[in-house]
Amino acid sequence: MLLKKALIGAIALALSTGVMAGETLKIITWKGYADKDLVKEFEKETGIDVKVTYSNNEEMVAKLRATRGAGFDLAQPSQDRITAVQLKHKIYQPIDYSKINTDQLITSMVDAVKKNTNVKGKAYGVPHVYGTTGMIVNKKNAPDANDWSDLWNPKYKGKISYRLKRPILIATAFGMGYDPFALYNDKAAYKKLIDKVEKKLIEAKPLVKNYWTSGDTQVEIIKSGDADVISGWDAKGWAVHKINPDIDFIAPKSGALGWIDTFAIPAKAKNVDAAYKWINFILQPKNAARMTNATKYGTASKDAVKYLDKAVKDDFQRSFSKADIDNIKWHPPVPDGFEAIEAKALDRIKAAK
Repeated sequence: MLLKKALIGAIALALSTGVMAGETLKIITWKGYADKDLVKEFEKETGIDVKVTYSNNEEMVAKLRATRGAGFDLAQPSQDRITAVQLKHKIYQPIDYSKINTDQLITSMVDAVKKNTNVKGKAYGVPHVYGTTGMIVNKKNAPDANDWSDLWNPKYKGKISYRLKRPILIATAFGMGYDPFALYNDKAAYKKLIDKVEKKLIEAKPLVKNYWTSGDTQVEIIKSGDADVISGWDAKGWAVHKINPDIDFIAPKSGALGWIDTFAIPAKAKNVDAAYKWINFILQPKNAARMTNATKYGTASKDAVKYLDKAVKDDFQRSFSKADIDNIKWHPPVPDGFEAIEAKALDRIKAAK
């Protein structure tokens, strides 16, 4: 009898950990977000097998639309790619935040993702990793440059560069003291603001050395000394800093622009409990730090900084105070028709003499 009870208990334990049940967690994610060693540790800790499919925003949506939210237990779309898709196709299910260990997360990022993935009062995403666009500055030549407004500061005439894409329109609006994202529910008001931004950037054209078009040209323009104040990506600024310590990435005082990739649970996920276990596991500070050390992307895990490699930690701490992190302007979903407004403004700026 005792042996029988022991056997029953062992079977129950094995089933709870997924060993005998053959429990599997199917994840569709970006390369670098599911480290092989972390997968092995998770499998050992939980008894859950993990199957990873690498993808991108477009493919994730296409696969989940084709199955109406089936085939995967966890997806990782960017936060601005969730609400429109969910409203049209209902491929995700609401996040049960009572199952998320939010104590280990940066509050401002949680709040931003809850807001920007909200559909009918429910949040559909959990923050995972992020990156930012800010300014890359030669602090020796432009020691006072610290905000987007310096991209049209006559003081730096001929030493300014940025990319003529929609982020510069958003950045310029913030640098002028406006909040363009607050107008995403008012198309007419947004167009008026973009008209002001367009005028500002056309007036500023004589100050601009050139417009960079890629990550490589972004680096070369400031590394070569052709420009001292440019818009740029955090990791690119940090890479140049290693070559020339006078140059570094800074978060503009009116706010860097940021993207966040999230965790989202497909509508027909078969192993929801395992998905929540994975989310909490990956966002543990030590685990999150391992991903950041490898990818150089920031993490929503607030204490991960304690476990970062020194060089990586130094980059983040030079460029971002806690206030800078909380002041990042996270890209929300773009309403229908707004990108057309922006595209026309960019065309006119390019054509202006």
